Amino acid sequence: MHDIISLEATVDSEWAGKRLDQIAALAFPDYSRSRLKNWIEAGELTVDGAVLRPREKLYGGEQLNINTTIEHQERWQPQAIDLDIVFEDEHILVLNKPAGLVVHPAAGHQDGTLLNALLHHAPQLSSVPRAGIVHRLDKDTTGLMVVAKTIPAQTDLVAQLQERTMGREYEAVAQGVLTGGGVVDEPMARSSRNRQKMAVAPLGKPATTHYRVLKRFRAHTHLRLKLETGRTHQIRVHMSHINYPLLGDPLYGGRQRLPKGCDEDFLDCLRGFKRQALHAKRLELNHPHTYDDMEWEVPLPDDMQDLLAELERDYKLWQHQQYQ
Repeated sequence: MHDIISLEATVDSEWAGKRLDQIAALAFPDYSRSRLKNWIEAGELTVDGAVLRPREKLYGGEQLNINTTIEHQERWQPQAIDLDIVFEDEHILVLNKPAGLVVHPAAGHQDGTLLNALLHHAPQLSSVPRAGIVHRLDKDTTGLMVVAKTIPAQTDLVAQLQERTMGREYEAVAQGVLTGGGVVDEPMARSSRNRQKMAVAPLGKPATTHYRVLKRFRAHTHLRLKLETGRTHQIRVHMSHINYPLLGDPLYGGRQRLPKGCDEDFLDCLRGFKRQALHAKRLELNHPHTYDDMEWEVPLPDDMQDLLAELERDYKLWQHQQYQ
């Protein structure tokens, strides 16, 4: 099943001398530049009925026509999975993702994902690429995500991500005691030794993570982090790179760091925390239709609150012993 797209526009004289791919982005702002370029190269976006190359210049007055189809994403089935929706209108949806929920179907996770849940909640998302998902959280990372409900909203939100105007703040528990906040500005790429992992790599894509200390414990630190870029596993890789990996991280965490003389309850809590202690707490964006500045914040999930309570209990117990 396909959605048929048939559009037309006349090239404005103000755009004279610009390239076809640049003019197409101005004439059809609801669609991404990469999608428009693909249509040009496939001959589905024509100029006065002719197929031109994306780099060819136009001079005003030409007629642009798009005749193409977008495939309905039928291979992904809607599934009734509960969603914790924080905000929703006809353009966007903001949700609080639980731990254990995969965002997008992939090898080993063909269904039971956030995408399947979204298709059930809002069936019109079947005609939006990736069911409106514009950014992802790892399976075991919790917190705020925004989903576009229309193609124009998706194009706008992707641009906000690329221009780094979307604000995303996280809270995490790192292993080790940091003396203060800082910035990790290290490029990243897929690891050459393990394709499941990402790594700091000199020739990788730029990646910048800001962090500040919220609370220090005996062998751990509660952090607030802000992303400038959104690389896969970025916070997890960057914190591991500076030798303060996230507690519970199965890929980048290394050996568990335990304070001396801690009790069994505390040990059980640390050993029982089987995911990276990372939560997307705050989200800021410009609404793609109203252009209002919007922001949301959600509390830490119960398991991270319990973890922090145990870290605090251990720290106070240790302090008490120091003064005995």
